[in-house]
Amino acid sequence: MIKLGDYNTLRIVKRVDFGLYLDGGDEGEILLPSRYVPRSAKIGDDIEVFIYLDQDEKLIATTLKPFAKVGDFAWLECSWTNEYGAFLNWGLMKDLFCPFREQKQRMQKGQRYYVYVMEDERTHRLMATAKVERYQKHSGYEQALDFSEELLRYLKGNGGFCDLGDKSPSEEIAHRFGVSKKIYKKAVGDLYRRRLITITDEGITLV
Repeated sequence: MIKLGDYNTLRIVKRVDFGLYLDGGDEGEILLPSRYVPRSAKIGDDIEVFIYLDQDEKLIATTLKPFAKVGDFAWLECSWTNEYGAFLNWGLMKDLFCPFREQKQRMQKGQRYYVYVMEDERTHRLMATAKVERYQKHSGYEQALDFSEELLRYLKGNGGFCDLGDKSPSEEIAHRFGVSKKIYKKAVGDLYRRRLITITDEGITLV
């Protein structure tokens, strides 16, 4: 069974001018376009690919590794918007859609947002939601530990610095990270105890 929005190991069954066809079982043959075909690939080989939907909503394979898969939380940058929602760069040619109903505030091009990657139960399309709370663990301690890893990734991707500290308004923390001030402070404390950050009046800095 194909796992949409995830990695699958599939067998190469056919070579064509524009790529390889992989055995998708009940889903039929799935195209791996030429630009993603490894030089050593040959018919009969098993290959690990990421499966998502192309512009025509058909299954397609890639050897690229997106920033997140279904079930993951990630910081993604908004590439563009239209009258239906926002499109986030998740490392693949086709951006990941986040409809207005799944946004906490209107997403803006060039800004990064903390989202959860999911498959829409109604349309079976891949999408993102910024309303991450419903997918996070209920325990405050577990949620803080989960967020501490996200905060660590944020620091690594933003020059090792975050200007939010203990005295920052809870609204600013919620706006940027989608978590409560309590969860944020617990995560900061966890990173500090692990000696991964230093804390100053200006914010937190990666060691």
